[in-house]
Amino acid sequence: MSKTLLYGATKIDVTNSAYAPVESLAQFQWKNRVFVVFADRDNSRAARQENHLLADRSALDDRDLVVLKISGAGVRPLFGAADGLDGEAIRRDLEAPEVGEFAAFLLGKDGTVKLKASEPITDGELFAIIDSMPMRAAESLKPDK
Repeated sequence: MSKTLLYGATKIDVTNSAYAPVESLAQFQWKNRVFVVFADRDNSRAARQENHLLADRSALDDRDLVVLKISGAGVRPLFGAADGLDGEAIRRDLEAPEVGEFAAFLLGKDGTVKLKASEPITDGELFAIIDSMPMRAAESLKPDK
């Protein structure tokens, strides 16, 4: 299983495209975190990922998370609102694997990739990653969160 956390650097090289906002998902920047699931051929890992995440919808809402599932070129919002998205553009921008291969990506509110996973991740793991982010820590101090 491969998981790559990408937000742990103390100094970010802004010329590195890995830290550039994902253009195809720009409508979410500074409003939502986005978790993108690319479905595998038989949908078994994608379905497992959906079940992990959608079990606690209030936690998704509390973390301002939008969950998207991409099968081929199609994009289906699993949680949160999303309009006019192009699955092929998202796949290209995220440098995701070929159609039919599972992958999951977490984008922060700044629009950059924070996590890449080649196997499903539990909701607890995902929430721990999000909760360790500085922006999330600041949000949790606000009285309305």
